[in-house]
Parts: sequence; C-alpha cells; structure tokens
Amino acid sequence: MSENSLFEQIKLTQEPLAARMRPRNLDEYIGQDHIVGKGRLLRRAIAADQLTSIIFYGPPGSGKTTLARVIANHTKSNFLTLNAVLTGVQNIRDSIKQAEDYYNLYSQRTILFVDEVHRWNKSQQDALLPWVENGTIILIGATTENPFFEVNKALVSRSRVFQLKPLTYNDLEKAAHQALTDVDRGYGHWKVEFEEGALEHLIETANGDARSLLNALELAIETTPEKWSPYSDPPVPAYGTKIYISKEAAEESIQKKVVLYDRDGDYHYDIISAFIKSLRGRDPDAACYWLARMVAAGEDPHFIFRRMLISACEDTGLADPNAITVVESCANAFDRVGMPEGRYFLTHAALYLATAPKSNSSMAFFDALASVEKEDSEVPNHLRDNNRDAEGFGHGAGYLYPHAYRDHWVAQQYLPDTLSGRVFYNPSTQGYEATIRDGVLSRRELQIAAILEKTQSHEQYTSDELASSPEETGSINIFRQIKASAGANDDGLEKSEYGENPISEWWVNEHFKSGNKKKEENLTFSPKDPAKEVVFNRADRFWQQRLDSNRAEVLLGIRDTMTSMAELLRHHRSLIWNADSGLLLWEIARKTPEGVTCGVCRTEQGKQILEQYGRTLGSLDRPILQHRGTSISTDFLTQKDFYNILVKFQYNGVIFDRLFFTDPFASEPSIIALADCLSGIMTPQKDSDEPDTPSVPYADIDKGVEKTGEDFAYECPLAKNWKVIISQKIPCHGQHISELVRKQILSPDNLGQFRETLDKMEAAEQEFFGDRDNQLFSWDSIFIANLFRKRGFKVKVASQILTEKRRITPSEIEKWFTPESSAYGAKMSEACGNAELQKIVNLMLAACDRTLFEWKSEVAFFTIEMS
Repeated sequence: MSENSLFEQIKLTQEPLAARMRPRNLDEYIGQDHIVGKGRLLRRAIAADQLTSIIFYGPPGSGKTTLARVIANHTKSNFLTLNAVLTGVQNIRDSIKQAEDYYNLYSQRTILFVDEVHRWNKSQQDALLPWVENGTIILIGATTENPFFEVNKALVSRSRVFQLKPLTYNDLEKAAHQALTDVDRGYGHWKVEFEEGALEHLIETANGDARSLLNALELAIETTPEKWSPYSDPPVPAYGTKIYISKEAAEESIQKKVVLYDRDGDYHYDIISAFIKSLRGRDPDAACYWLARMVAAGEDPHFIFRRMLISACEDTGLADPNAITVVESCANAFDRVGMPEGRYFLTHAALYLATAPKSNSSMAFFDALASVEKEDSEVPNHLRDNNRDAEGFGHGAGYLYPHAYRDHWVAQQYLPDTLSGRVFYNPSTQGYEATIRDGVLSRRELQIAAILEKTQSHEQYTSDELASSPEETGSINIFRQIKASAGANDDGLEKSEYGENPISEWWVNEHFKSGNKKKEENLTFSPKDPAKEVVFNRADRFWQQRLDSNRAEVLLGIRDTMTSMAELLRHHRSLIWNADSGLLLWEIARKTPEGVTCGVCRTEQGKQILEQYGRTLGSLDRPILQHRGTSISTDFLTQKDFYNILVKFQYNGVIFDRLFFTDPFASEPSIIALADCLSGIMTPQKDSDEPDTPSVPYADIDKGVEKTGEDFAYECPLAKNWKVIISQKIPCHGQHISELVRKQILSPDNLGQFRETLDKMEAAEQEFFGDRDNQLFSWDSIFIANLFRKRGFKVKVASQILTEKRRITPSEIEKWFTPESSAYGAKMSEACGNAELQKIVNLMLAACDRTLFEWKSEVAFFTIEMS
C-alpha cells in the first residue's frame, strides 16, 4: 500500500467503497459515452476549462455527482458545492458573495454545483438566476427529475442539459473490476474470487446503479473474512489472502432492488405511457409486463383503471363497443375485492383491451372542435328550433322528419353551410365498425349528392370546381373521398384525399409532429444561440450564392437527404470528406451542437475559407478542419492515407459516429479502395518495419500534450454503431447529349433533317455508357452496394434522378466532341461521321448562349454500417 498521511488513512477507513472509488479524472470515468466520449462537446469543454452552465439529469447511481467532481478536479475556477435539500436562500447569497469576491480579487470564475437542484423552490432558483445570466456563476445542477418540468424554465434556457442513462452491464463490470484491482482505494491487495454467477448476480441486480453495486461488493467482501481491519499493522486479513465470495453471500449482500419508479416523477409517466401504447399496439405480453411494473411499484390501481377506461374509447372505440363495459365492470369488481386478488381484474381488463380490434374514430370530435375554433357557423334554418318563432321567422322550415321516410332516414344537410360536405367521422374496417361502415358511407354519399344537387342548381359549379382542393372550396371532394375509402394503403390506413384517414388533420398534428418513425432519444440539449445561428446562416448563404441557376436547390436536396439518412443526434461526432464547399459542414454542425463536426478539405484555400467563417463561433463550436495533403490521390484513398487522416483527428481526442462522403468514386478501383479502408479500419495492420508503440493515456490528450505518430497508439477511430453516408453521381446513367439536343434544342418541325444523325448518336451513347470494360462506366449503385456487402457491411441504397438547370459553355462542347482528346467524341465521330457530328455541335454552339438546359443525372445514396 502506498504511503498516506494519517488523515488520509483515517478517511479511507471511514469512507464507503463507492465514495473511495469515485473517478478522479475523465480517464477513470465509466459510461455515458454520449456525454463524455472522445470528441463530445462536454469532454472538450472540460479539457479546455470552458464550461457554461449545465444540468445533469439521470437516475441515481448514473454518475451525476461523480462527473461534477471530475470537473472540480480539472477546473482552475473556484468550485463551490451546495445540496438543495440542506440549503436555502441565504446559502445561495453567501455563494454569490464568494463568487463576486473571487472574480474581483483573482479574476476567477466560480462554478457552483447544486445537487438535487429540483428540490429548490421557485424563489430559491430565481435568486440564482441573475448571477447565472451575468456570468458571475456557472451552474452545474444535478437532478433525478426531468429539468424541463421541475427546474425554473429560465435556468434551463440558459443551460445545456445532459441526460445520463443507467449504466450498462459492461459499465458496471468495469466498475467492479476497478474496485477489485485498485490497490490504494479498492481491494487490489487481496485475491478476491467469486463463485460462478456470484459477481454476475451483483451486476445484474444493481440495475444500472454503480453506487448500489459497489455498496453490495463492499458488504460481500468485508463480511466474508472473520475479521476486517485492513489498516491495522499488520492488516487483517493479510495482504494476498484469498477471499472467496459465494453466490449465497452475493445474494445476501444486495437485496432485490425496488423497481425504479416514482409516482411523482418521469418513470411514472413513462411507464404508463408504455402500458397504454402496448394496449394500442395490441401486444398483450408487453401490456402484462408494464402492468406488472406499475403494480410492483405500488401504483394506484384506480389510476391504472382510469387510463384503461380512456383507452377503451380512444383506441378501441367502436371497433368493440363492449370494451368500456368490460373495463368498467373490472374496476367495480376490484373495488369489491381489493388486493391482492384484485390483480386478476387489472389483468383481465388489460388483456381484453390488448386483444380487442382497434379504432380511433372517436378522434372525429377533435377535427370537429378544430372547425368550431376556426369559425362559429350559424345553425342552418331548417335545423333551428321551430317551437318559438316558426311563424315569425320561419325557423325550422324545410326540415325533413326522418321517421316519416323509409328506413327512418332521409338525405338532408345537417352541417352548417360553410362546412357542407366536410367529413369528420370515417368508420374503420375493424370489428363492429366494419359492420356499419357500408351503411355510413352509403348514406353519406346520398346525402352529399342531394346537397350538391341543390347547390349546383343555384350556383352552377363546374366539374373542375368540384375537383378542386379543400383549401380552394372549403370542403373535401366527397366522391373521391368515398371512392378512396374502399381500399387501404400499405400502412393499413384508410385512403382519402389527404392520403390517410380523413380525421388525420387533428391526429397528425397531435401525434406525428416529428414523423411516425421511431427515433433514438436525444440525450442532450443546448439553448438556442442566435449569434451562432447567424454564423451558420451566413456560411450557408456564402456557398449558395456562388452557384448558378437551381444548383443550390439541387445540392440542398442532396444535403437534406444525406442528413436525414444519417439520423443525426445532437451528440454525434461527424467527419465530412471533401468539406470545401461547406454544403454539409454548417448544417451538420448546427444539428450536432453537443458533438463535434470535423472536415477534411481538398485544398488549403478551401480550409482557410471555412476557418474564416468559423472564427466568429466559440472555440468549442467551430468545426475542426484539416487539409488532406497533396500526397493523397483525388480519385481514391489508400488505407494508409485514410488512417493517417483519422489519426490526426484522434490527436484532438475525436472518434466518429458518422462519416459523410460526397461523390467519392471516380472509377471502380476507387470504390474498392474505400471498401477496403472501412473493412480494415476495425483491425489495422502495422507496417512490418514499424516499431511497437506504447499506449498514450487519453488524459494526456485532454491536457493538450502534443503527440507524434511514433508515440501515439492506434485506437479505432469509429464509435459503436457508426454509419457511413454517401451520395454519388452514377456516370453510366448520366445525361445523353442526343436526348438533350432532341428535346431541348430542336422542335418537332426541324427535327427531321437531324433525326438519322441523332438516332446513330443515341445508339452510340448507349454503347459508350454501357461499356463495362471502361472503369468509369463499369459500375452503378447496385455494384457499389454489393461490393460493400461482400466486405461484410450492411448497406441500404436509394437512387434519385435529379434535374439541374445549367448553362453549357462553348469550351465544354469543344472538350466533349474533340476526338483526339475525348473518348466520347471519338465514339460519336465514329458512329455519325465528322460532317454530321459537326452539325450537332453547331446546333449546340448556337443554342448555348440563350438556353438554360435541364441536365439530368442519377444520384445514389448509401448508408453503410457493420452487419
């Protein structure tokens, strides 16, 4: 054991293992890679000592306080700590006074760490706000409650929010290993062994809580020997003694953890949400699981029944009108029987709802409500009350009494005139509603036909007006509506003029605001910085203004497709290859404020221009840029070149979640080269003459220590779940000049004299672009996808034909059609003859000054990831 002062020894004997093993720096910190992983914003901010106010939000034992202590160990700022449970406004004022003194005397900032910050009331939080706002105090708050609900909105809006997740099994395994091997703070002096399954039980039962695991580990180890006095002289047990932990001892040292659930917190809302969504999704297994989670945690059964009653109408609805009766009966039975047998009634109701057919047609009310809120339409005269003033005002005149007609129904208008023909309710094809569907639609068709017949007789609508959009007429074209309703689209939703169920207006607004695709959770948040937005917008405008015609629009479409395919999260770290244009750089930097964006530039000038636009950003917000060097081929990368570039970024402590490439392939060998680079990147090979290099501690990089290639050990530059996104023009499917001349220069009247030449030219182009011996045209999107798949990657591919409006210059025409320097020109000359081909060239030269051509090209988009 290393020598310690008497005070330190006493402290070690009194502190629990969980306190002794708190990480002292980021290198020892375990888990939360999305926050403090290599290259993440928070890690770079800690390394640069440039923190702004932040809030850590996560469950107990996930490392909030530990991370604050790591910051305290690293920062040069004055660091103060408060616990919101034990402090009041006066403590806050004292801290503010100390912060002011430090700034005035030493020009030092003060970081104030507030544990359980959500426990402060509004007045306490308000007392801190002005000092956070003017920069006197940098706040680090820690909370187990959602800060967007429980912390002053003004404080949240001035802070970055980082959500910590429960530690994974691997994270807890690392924490246990640290404790068992650390000589100074843990049990490294003893030979601790576990019965098979004992340590695994401790890790699994800890349920993501490092503190719980270390407490159990401490109890198991220190109660196994007959006597535990490690700091006596000699220590008991003696150093090197074997300590064997049985599975029984492990089970005794960590009692079954209470289900993580707080009836006033996020877990309460998250679990009931998961339960209701399982009922809606007709998954009885999941419904049983979430129901059991709530019951085990002591949730109020009346609350569960209340939510199931709502679901019975909201989600099951008229597809099974008995659902509400079943749930209500189960709720009444529960009140009579109570617990524990009452769990049968909870389960019965949940299983009934989870297996019942589904319809949300009751949402029709909310579409109707939206119409009411837009306008307060008058009641049609024939629907008004005729008991009081029928004689004077004629109210009720024209009303047809349904019971006087066959089947007790007659077609007439019941909606206000301004909403005539509007559809709110559309019966589903599920359960009971399927049996009434035809009748509802048939009556609606007859009803609308009768209304339109009257309307047309007065206003003479044309067929074109009837086919116009709802926005133009103020109502839905009901005939197309009913016709479409007979089928269903691929998602099982009823078709309509809107493409989905006609009640979609309200439903989409409420439930699909960010799309219906499942997305990974965002774990970080930064308040919007208007100054930063100005910089990004200015940089975006810069590259757009340099482009002619609709080139910017085409590139924006490519950019948006790539960023959408990337499924970017705010904490992602991205590398953009050939970033000179700025097309992707600024947008990705905008979308990943808590990550980092890096760019590799073709030219030094491109790098300097991008750096100029980035100077107005804070140092932590700027993209990290490199010039790829003149030694790297413009056509394709070698594996060594790729490694060298990525390792340079690793010197800055960055590894990547996303890699972006725009048009990286110029030939078949360039495709093979990139595939080989990615394939070999996970298991790099050293040159045989390269000496072994020692590992460089990541903490040294954090401290800004410069490292050379000789003393930097290779680490994989790609993070778990990395993804490569590529957009690539496909040359073999490029624009054919014969088609361009035929359709955009010649008219049908003067096509005849050139038809034969253009036909020969078209045949020659088909042969030229289809030449599989030419490495420029021997590949397409399918070839690329299959080549990467053969290397073991999972590939998704989609192609799109883009039309760019562009001008063609005389120099381009000359370049294309000169046989001596152009393979294309030689092919066309051979097929058409020089004289005939010259006529086509002359047509193009005459038209190029006055014509904005529509130039077609195929762009393929790829996502590549590990299988």
